[in-house]
Amino acid sequence: MMRTKFYLMCCLALALLSSCSSSKKLLYFQDWESDEALDISVKHEAVIHSGDRLSIVVSCDKPELALPFNNQNGIVSVSADGTNISAEKGSTNKDIGYRVDNEGCIIFPKLGKLKVEGMKISELSELIRNKIVAGNYINDPSISIEFLNFKYVMIGAIGSGVYTVEGDRITLVEAIANAGDLPNNARLDRVIVIREEDGKRVQYAHDMRSKDIFDSPCYYLQQNDIVYVEPKYKKKDGEDKAIQYISILTSLASTAAAVLWYITR
Repeated sequence: MMRTKFYLMCCLALALLSSCSSSKKLLYFQDWESDEALDISVKHEAVIHSGDRLSIVVSCDKPELALPFNNQNGIVSVSADGTNISAEKGSTNKDIGYRVDNEGCIIFPKLGKLKVEGMKISELSELIRNKIVAGNYINDPSISIEFLNFKYVMIGAIGSGVYTVEGDRITLVEAIANAGDLPNNARLDRVIVIREEDGKRVQYAHDMRSKDIFDSPCYYLQQNDIVYVEPKYKKKDGEDKAIQYISILTSLASTAAAVLWYITR
């Protein structure tokens, strides 16, 4: 009889422990074998969109030739070698750099209006360099371009927030980590990236349990991407998390009472 009681108590303890721990077990990349190497096939470059703000610096062997190209809207002063940018007194981050307007253009010193939307950083750098050379301004200029307001949005089961990135490179995995990882109520197979493409918003669904995430066009996030993590259940009107916890505790208490009744009868 004592052995039976001991056995039942052990089963109850294991049931309680498993109910608390199993729900926290989230497995990413379940189909990726430990000895399998995955190719990195695409070199990522962010694409320029309307509303982006860009820092563009021109430099060359003769600093005085580069100065006319480094007057960013009359707000930023640049050192003689074209490498040190500083905002003038009274300016803010919103004033610095070149803002891509609604037509996808910027106004660049000496070169005028440039259509930049849809271009990659390397493509815009090459465009500016070629125009400077073709205009006989500088024979061999160097062009440095960076995003000043690269951001993305996280919503859904993971919580909500707007995140900014230094530079232009962040992966979907890094974005999830920045938000504190996926919670227990998140669906690993329904992580959706909403992206603006060709004047439309499109959705890309991802299964974080699969290694296929590395081949997704959204593995590297773009400016203004929205990451929506779908919850395992939809919240009903008036529902509160406390109700769910009470339900679980009530179920466990009922099981414990049944076992205790059996072993003490």
